[in-house]
Amino acid sequence: MKNPYNFFTLIFFTMFFCFGVSGFTILDVTEDDFIIGVENAPITIIEYSSLSCSHCASFHNDTLADIKKEYVDTEKVRFVFRDFPFNYPALLGSMVLRCIPEDVRYDYMNALFQLQPTWVSGNNDKTIQELYKIMQSGGMKKEEFSSCISNKDLEEEILQGVINAQNEYNIRSTPSFLINGILVEGNKTIKEFRQIIDKILSE
Repeated sequence: MKNPYNFFTLIFFTMFFCFGVSGFTILDVTEDDFIIGVENAPITIIEYSSLSCSHCASFHNDTLADIKKEYVDTEKVRFVFRDFPFNYPALLGSMVLRCIPEDVRYDYMNALFQLQPTWVSGNNDKTIQELYKIMQSGGMKKEEFSSCISNKDLEEEILQGVINAQNEYNIRSTPSFLINGILVEGNKTIKEFRQIIDKILSE
């Protein structure tokens, strides 16, 4: 992704000095994480993605379903989704996904990637309008939507997650994957994921 909004830089530095990172590793998967797959799977993949990122959309649209079918549903992989918004539209998308029930979040997340061209815009008002249309189709009320995207605590939680990923693994681009703690950067084909995953499973 290119041209992240300048205010994000200010927010990142402000939050870094306010919160810092101590006694924490991003490899720890917590109850706050959005996860598919069984807890005791031999491989954990943590994906950092931005909902406005075209490469992330390609991964979700073209590859994720195969990984889920071949490795998650067969209990070989636990997949963790984490937000790494590069701009305001991506931040809004991440926030609304946090405000819907977890049992439908996977489908909505993939829908937002599939519909990316319709709601990701340099015009913030258009982004909000189009994003609400998508969420409204699933039953989200206007009051719920407005309350969600104005939740400063939720915004700070998401941005702190970005800072943690930057500080510990120097993650700067999306999608980035931590596969059993090994950083793999950029969108990969299912064939490339098979090579990585199968190698770990064979060890």
